[in-house]
Amino acid sequence: MLRSPSLRAGCALTALCLAWPAAAQTAAPADTQADGSYHDPRSDIVVTALILRSQGDILSGTSIVTGEELTRSLRPTIGETLARQPGVSATSFGPNASRPILRGFQGERVRILTDGIGSFDVSNTSVDHAVAINPLTADRIEVLRGPSALLYGSSAIGGVVNVIDSRIPRRVPDEAIHIDAIGTYGSAANERSGSGEIEVPLTENFVVHVDGSYSKTDNLRTGGYILSKAMREIAAASDEEEIQDNARLKGKLANTAAEVWEVAGGFAYIGDGGNLGMSISHSENTYGVPSRLEVAEEHDHDHDHDHDHEEEGHSHENVTLAMKQTRADLRGEVAVNGGFLDSIRLRAGWADYQHQEIEPSGEVGTTFKNQSMESRLEFVQADRNGWQGASGAQFLTRRFQADGEEKFLPKNQTDQFGLFTLQSLDLGDTRLEAGARYEHTKLQSDPDADLFAEASQRSFNALSGSLGISQTIMPGWRVGLNLSRSERAPSAEELFARGNHAGTQAFELGNPDFGKEKSWGVEGTLRGSGNGYSFSLAAYHNWFSGFIYESVVDDSVCQAANGGAEMEFPCYAYAQADARYYGFEAEASVKLAQVGSYAINIDGVADYVRATIKGNGPAPRIPPLRLLGGIEAQGARLSARAELEHVFEQDRVTDFETPTDGFTMVNASISFKPLAGNDRTTLMLSANNIFDVEARRHASFLKDFAPLAGRDIRLTARISI
Repeated sequence: MLRSPSLRAGCALTALCLAWPAAAQTAAPADTQADGSYHDPRSDIVVTALILRSQGDILSGTSIVTGEELTRSLRPTIGETLARQPGVSATSFGPNASRPILRGFQGERVRILTDGIGSFDVSNTSVDHAVAINPLTADRIEVLRGPSALLYGSSAIGGVVNVIDSRIPRRVPDEAIHIDAIGTYGSAANERSGSGEIEVPLTENFVVHVDGSYSKTDNLRTGGYILSKAMREIAAASDEEEIQDNARLKGKLANTAAEVWEVAGGFAYIGDGGNLGMSISHSENTYGVPSRLEVAEEHDHDHDHDHDHEEEGHSHENVTLAMKQTRADLRGEVAVNGGFLDSIRLRAGWADYQHQEIEPSGEVGTTFKNQSMESRLEFVQADRNGWQGASGAQFLTRRFQADGEEKFLPKNQTDQFGLFTLQSLDLGDTRLEAGARYEHTKLQSDPDADLFAEASQRSFNALSGSLGISQTIMPGWRVGLNLSRSERAPSAEELFARGNHAGTQAFELGNPDFGKEKSWGVEGTLRGSGNGYSFSLAAYHNWFSGFIYESVVDDSVCQAANGGAEMEFPCYAYAQADARYYGFEAEASVKLAQVGSYAINIDGVADYVRATIKGNGPAPRIPPLRLLGGIEAQGARLSARAELEHVFEQDRVTDFETPTDGFTMVNASISFKPLAGNDRTTLMLSANNIFDVEARRHASFLKDFAPLAGRDIRLTARISI
């Protein structure tokens, strides 16, 4: 890896940055509380916004998930944990691989971060690849939707999900030892999970951290039929009895058990002039990928195989993924307190990732390897009469390799360097904001006898920017408008893919001659809050030129690229065209009454996105309109909540999709804080999908073969002492 000039440059940048915070002493940042949780003095401060500011001051849709809401929403994957947030859906490739979808965008248009830098996995390569971030270790999750996220890279046009933990400590505990732990049982998959962390101050300035987590689930029990109505009709018409049986299959989703464990250790030096810390972690995740039950003799171009169908249905081969990652992280900050600069921040990380796709015979079919390093340096300006800003540089390198049956990508490397700035001017009732990012991306594939006879190399220079204004229209209410222009370099997958991909049941064909993807975007926001109420609305419209998407083409196109070999899967080729995305997301909360010591509140969420590719019709896998409402009785120690979520039918589909029926779920929960004065210690009992309905997410590749969880009774205990 160090033979790469780009990687050496990144290491040099990191080493240079280390010289500054290493010489400084640190102060406990203002973004911690006495109980050790990672919150700012005001709980609505958005750390991911680069300039620390309240949620209501950001010119795009934003969500903060923490505290009791995070405990109630916690699931084994980051996608399912966030799926009830406005503007958020999930890829839902079974219960173990679910990545967030923001405003209908997924994959290369959404960045998943841990404490501000990448997750260093291959979840962007395929929907059956899990994100290497464990929600059990999260203290707080922030979601930025829209152009405010572009400062984290051009691949964040849809937004950013930032999972914030305490592996690099942010404060020196007052206690001799500080303990946080969480344990969960979920009935739908017989889920048993637990996580614990310990922080110990060794001196008044030095603290060490250790954490570990473990989770094990059985096959997921679903509500209703395993196959969708369209697939059941096809299976019922088959002449094979085993395939006819698949049409009647209900209950457990085969090959969805999982076992995950993770350990980590970190330390930090915290003094008056800054902070410096690092952590090392190792995680392993072994999980099954749901198979597509057969609905015809040679459905979806697949060939006949020997199957173990027993009581769980006749299906294509079950594959297990065995994933492991070793990761090192560094964070530092120097308090400059000068006339122009307030502080300098450094964030860097490196990871070695690998997963193997194991056939039912126990043989390894394909091995994916990924080595990544990212460093980010930020210069935060002092507040000068309402003028604030931050500027910096970011470097990312990614070395990807796949070997085996499912090698649909040649060995490739991506090097990316970016410069960015965000400037804000507060004029009282009026606030102005401007942001810009320049990004140079170099992608190179090695020669491969099976895929590309010669090496291929592309370089792109991308420039993105935004201008925004917000105005107070009455006390507690602000309206905002943001205009953005973005450019994105194609990913290695979009350029170099050329092979069968069992995860998506497609022969994927990239185009090494693609140009940049460009877009204009406009977003309007309206936010208000007052005594007993809050409201937030964001509406957006994006116009793309050179939008990169996949579509089904004639098999002869892929056969020509594959040396004339017989096709195993349908031919999906990447193409570029103009596209439009527009939609809205809204959320509101109102206090209805005060009954004794309990506040009775109602809240609601609504979101919708519509996407069209010029000359090709609707964009694929776009979530439909959704409404979610809840009523909650909140007390100091005891709270109870009931909610109803309705997802509408999605019948605006591409030629290769089937429509998805709507569904309505009812959920309820009750939480109790047993220790007076300790809000972080909570016992919670929740019931999700109480009426055991059959539910499918239209954005999922597996929606016709893998419904969501059925009735799930969950018991969660979170302890902080």
